[in-house]
Amino acid sequence: PLYSSAASDVYKRQILDISQGKEDIYSYFCNANPKKYIFISLNKKIMKNLFDIKGKVIVITGGCGILGKNIANYLAEQGAKIVVLDRAAEIGKELEAELNQKSEALFLVTDVLNKEVLEENKKAILERFGTIDVLLNAAGGNMPGATIAPDKTVLDLDVEAFRKVVDLNLFGTVLPTMVFVDVMAKNKKGAIVNFCSESALRPLTRVVGYGSAKAAIGNYTRYMATELATKFSPELRVNAIVPGFLLTNQNRALLTNPDGSYTDRAKTIIAHTPCGRFAEPEELFGTIHYLISDASSFVTGALSVVDGGFDAFSI
Repeated sequence: PLYSSAASDVYKRQILDISQGKEDIYSYFCNANPKKYIFISLNKKIMKNLFDIKGKVIVITGGCGILGKNIANYLAEQGAKIVVLDRAAEIGKELEAELNQKSEALFLVTDVLNKEVLEENKKAILERFGTIDVLLNAAGGNMPGATIAPDKTVLDLDVEAFRKVVDLNLFGTVLPTMVFVDVMAKNKKGAIVNFCSESALRPLTRVVGYGSAKAAIGNYTRYMATELATKFSPELRVNAIVPGFLLTNQNRALLTNPDGSYTDRAKTIIAHTPCGRFAEPEELFGTIHYLISDASSFVTGALSVVDGGFDAFSI
């Protein structure tokens, strides 16, 4: 039996292989009391290790937004080293100080649409931490001109605003990926998580620019998963998180009235969400953690939906 203290050399070699060289697991397995549920205990230890991100260098674009700040704080609490990239210098410095109380952190002013600036960011990151393990492409947003108001039609669309929204969301993901992925490629390992949207899965009324850009992110994520795994390393993975509806600075005007009450649009969204409410930022933490850890080592090209059932709803 596996729990025998007199396990054969063959069993011990198998146990050592299963325990991935971890002496505490190996010793526990070989010398355990037969009355204990050894296999379950061993697997708990291994599973805990799968989710370990301590010491990983994680770059977060758009890190000063509501989602970025919350995710950065959570990952810092797990022992990761956090690099926040954003345009908001004052907020970024405050966030850096906050994160440094939990782990190691660095804030850099960036422009996700400027490759030269991103290259300078990469240089500073490598000087400070020596590597990059994870990239979270959280930069994005919307603007009024790229939406269609209820009393307007697509003929009233502001094409320049549409272009800016596509640039920010699509090229604001493509350019950081191009700049930072070469470090991961040299390491033959890394994880990229793009930020997609419910509007990428099904067309939502009004947000034509944002929805078009996020649909492109979904396609780009799947393309890059194959590109990087086949040309660089199968341990270089690209996935996307697809959040449901949260109240953010970008959508607050669409979802709340000046007095803070919900708009008709917000009420419709909640009525079509089986969980019956908007999401909270912390409800994305588990999926992000999973996608950047070894627990998802065979997951790439996936769009991970966290939406309270919105995409599954039907009448």
